[in-house]
Amino acid sequence: MMADVRAVAEFGTKMMDNIAAVIVGKEQTAKMLLVALLSRGHVLLEDVPGVGKTMLARSLAASIGGSFSRIQCTPDLLPSDITGLSIYDQKQGDFTFRPGPIMAQIVLADEINRATPRTQSSLLEAMGEGQVTVDGTTYDLGQPFLVLATQNPVEFAGTFPLPEAQLDRFFMCVSMGYPTPSEEKEVLFRLQESHPIDELGPVTTPNQVQELQQAVTKVFVEDSVCEYVVRLVQATRSHPQVQLGASPRGSLALFRAAQAWAALEARDYVLPDDVKQLAVPILAHRLQLKADTVLRGVQAAAVVSELLHQVDVGVEGRESHDEPLA
Repeated sequence: MMADVRAVAEFGTKMMDNIAAVIVGKEQTAKMLLVALLSRGHVLLEDVPGVGKTMLARSLAASIGGSFSRIQCTPDLLPSDITGLSIYDQKQGDFTFRPGPIMAQIVLADEINRATPRTQSSLLEAMGEGQVTVDGTTYDLGQPFLVLATQNPVEFAGTFPLPEAQLDRFFMCVSMGYPTPSEEKEVLFRLQESHPIDELGPVTTPNQVQELQQAVTKVFVEDSVCEYVVRLVQATRSHPQVQLGASPRGSLALFRAAQAWAALEARDYVLPDDVKQLAVPILAHRLQLKADTVLRGVQAAAVVSELLHQVDVGVEGRESHDEPLA
């Protein structure tokens, strides 16, 4: 198990360094994407245009040597434009399946909230079960498979808010934010002659990523830490400002994310601090706040942060642990 954890940590270091060749700063966001990738989850990226969301997705795909596709969501986009469709071949006298962009290993669904609910729902099967069904035939998607969807949190004209069922399919929700002045200056110099994404090569393979995904599931989670995850998620359902708390899928996501985070930190066990580090990006987007709470400007992330201070981690969870592996 120690060797597996070291392999995950080495993978994280190589991936972060490779992505940093294209994306200046944003190490935390990049690490969150690695957590989602290792946990077989999908990411909702809420941020304004132009901060590097597409480049981040392309860098991730190039770094694992996987296929990449981009879906530009618009109101006239159809489900078949995502999943693919069967076309009649006159030469063969039969229908042949033409795969859609969802068949790639890293899929960027840009401005997902501009697609209609019917089109949005075409992603549910792919994200939840790793397959698509077209004309009664089911097609398995390539592995590893990660959907990175973006939406603008400021502009709402002509958009269709994601329903709770769709939001719950996303493993985590993160944002990149604007770069610092020094980071923005570095971006200008890097892009002066050419874009570094054009020369970015892989540092691993899709098969190795699948092996590491399996290794992450073996990271030890002590019973008290597991109980802490449950208490934290249960607390979201009884909070006075919350209409609808996190689902059991949220509990499982937080559990798996903590395992991946621990492995990336070269540990074969999960700490309560790992759970705290990931609670907001994993749980906040799953909460439906009460109407009066929203009108007062309270955000779901603030509610989760409040619960992190209120929910006890448990006596065992506060005991000291060994240092991370060298």
